Amino acid sequence: MKARRHADPGSFLERARPWLLRAEVEHNLILGICGGLDATPPDGAEPPYLATVEDDGQVVACGFRALPHKAIITRGDPAAIDCLVQDLGDRYPDLHMVLGPEPEVQRFAEQWSRRYGTTSRRGTAQRLFSIHRVDHPTRKPTGGLRPALEADVPTLVSWIDAFTAEAGGIGVADPLQFAREHVGDGSLYVWDDARPVSMAACMGRTKTGIRITLVFTPPELRGRGYATTCVANLTQRMLDQGLAYCCLFTDLSNPTSNSIYQAIGYRPVLDMTDYFLNDRE
Repeated sequence: MKARRHADPGSFLERARPWLLRAEVEHNLILGICGGLDATPPDGAEPPYLATVEDDGQVVACGFRALPHKAIITRGDPAAIDCLVQDLGDRYPDLHMVLGPEPEVQRFAEQWSRRYGTTSRRGTAQRLFSIHRVDHPTRKPTGGLRPALEADVPTLVSWIDAFTAEAGGIGVADPLQFAREHVGDGSLYVWDDARPVSMAACMGRTKTGIRITLVFTPPELRGRGYATTCVANLTQRMLDQGLAYCCLFTDLSNPTSNSIYQAIGYRPVLDMTDYFLNDRE
């Protein structure tokens, strides 16, 4: 068993996609991010880490890093996870964080600590949900869903900053660039009630689905059903386009978000956790 690195997203997906599509919802994050990467990184940009773990010619796990500081791993048996620890460590000895499904990601963090003599620390515990049919809220706030506009960008930038702060500093690296890019490609939406009052984005389109993310309502406007209805309507819009599913991640420490999404039809798929690596404090 060994880790095999791939030079670009195309060659990685050619090799890994059939295996990843066996559990498409579970692998939406990797499939979606890799599918959106340029074949050649921009000048000065570090190429992504793209690896399959293979045993007797068969893919048994994958590892990926394009996000700043964070690697993403898939399920795999202990030997496959150990291969990723070794190969990612060879490439990134100061890797800051890893995200993956439980219990594989816990093993990764423990093996990393043993191998490199550092302390690993559990971060945010998340749950992946998916949906195939929306149960629309019986109580709907006033307003409606619409694509975000260029005029909304200043508001969106402040909301993206706030979203990142609430996520412990893990989120969008450049909110202005993100807002402009996703307003431009039509993937960022707002619930408008005389003005924007909530936002959500749809990203990571795969063969049959898409991921809802960046759901945010300012604290002073919460409790009115804006986020729930925004997500319900955006989900319905995506399903009406012919997609088979939508998915989203929640923070398990937030009982409100976990309950409201289940109320509109989202169902748990698996739990994933962030671990901080090389925690020398």
